[in-house]
Amino acid sequence: MTETGNTVLITGGSSGIGLSLAKRFLQLKNKVIITGRDKVKLEQIKNEFPELIIFAGDLTDSTSLDELVLFIERQHSDVNILINNAAVQYNYHFTDKTNLTDKIEYEISANLTAPIQLTSLLLPFILKNKNSAVVNVSSGLFIAPKKSASVYCATKSAIHSFSKTLRYQLEDTDTKVFEIIPALIDTPMTEGRGKSKITTEQLTDEFIHNFKADQYESYIGKTKLLRLIHRFSPKLADRIMKNGL
Repeated sequence: MTETGNTVLITGGSSGIGLSLAKRFLQLKNKVIITGRDKVKLEQIKNEFPELIIFAGDLTDSTSLDELVLFIERQHSDVNILINNAAVQYNYHFTDKTNLTDKIEYEISANLTAPIQLTSLLLPFILKNKNSAVVNVSSGLFIAPKKSASVYCATKSAIHSFSKTLRYQLEDTDTKVFEIIPALIDTPMTEGRGKSKITTEQLTDEFIHNFKADQYESYIGKTKLLRLIHRFSPKLADRIMKNGL
C-alpha cells in the first residue's frame, strides 16, 4: 500500500487509536476524515489540526450512518481507505445485572453492526478508487477472551471473522483488507484497567510499517506472544486471559 496521497475515513477518530492514526496519516500527506459522537471534542481537535475533516454522529443510529454516507458521496467520493475503529467496551457479569438489554444492544451495534453496515455502504466508492483498503480494528481478545467483557470479546471475534471473509470476497479486486489486532493499549477506554499498556503511537508505528508491506494482519504488542501461546496451548492462553491483564 502507498501511505501518502489517500483519502482516509477513520471512525472513532476523536481519541485513542483513531486519533493517533489520524495524526499519522495527516503527517503522511493524506486527506483525513474522522468521525465521533462528541461534536465539541471534534471541533477542539480541528482547531489543533485545521486540515482534518470532521463528522459528528453516532453510527449506531441509522440516521447518522446515512448522513455520513451522503456526506462522503457528495463531498469526499474519492475515499479509498476506510478504517473501522470506533468501539465501546462494557465490563459486567451477567449474574450481577438484571437488565442488560440496552448495553448489549449498543455494544453489538457500535462494535459490529455499524462497521459492517458502513463497509457495505461505502464499498462502491472504495472499489472505484486506486490504492484502496478497508482496515478493521479487532482485539487480541478474539484469541482468548476475558470473562468481564463477554459481549465485547464476542464482537471482536466477529470482526476478525468478517475481516477474513471480506478479504476472501475482495481477493479478485484491487481493494485490500487489513486487520489491526491490538494488545492492551493506553486509551480512554482502558483507563484504570490493566498493566503494561503500549501507547497508541507504538501501535500506529507497527501498523503503518505493516500497511506499507501489505501485511494484512497486524498483531500489535503482546498479541504476537498470545497468538503463539494459543497455537501450542489454547488452554494456557485461556487461563492467562480469563481475568484480563
